[in-house]
Amino acid sequence: MSAFTIFLILIVIVAFLLVVVIMVQNPKGGGLSSSFGGGGTQQIGGVKQTGDFLDKSTWFLATALIVLILASNLTIGSVNNTESKALDTEETTEMPVTPESSTNELPITDPPTGE
Repeated sequence: MSAFTIFLILIVIVAFLLVVVIMVQNPKGGGLSSSFGGGGTQQIGGVKQTGDFLDKSTWFLATALIVLILASNLTIGSVNNTESKALDTEETTEMPVTPESSTNELPITDPPTGE
């Protein structure tokens, strides 16, 4: 398994986790954080702490995704150099050499006589 494949798998996992964390949040202050601390009572994890955790995990996953994408870009060059050996061999086909005339005109012949 190449380094690029490992980065690709990690990028897919981080992207999926980022989508899940973003979908759990509610832009109006609801979502998962409001269901944990609703009604003014403080539960384990509280509203503020849940919101902070979701916010920090979103930034962490987004940063990790960007870093993984940039790091995978560095491995693309090494993948192309090792796996594209079929493209490295150049097949040269020689064209038959024909003598070229000095002009591209048809040869001049004598007109037929009416005999």
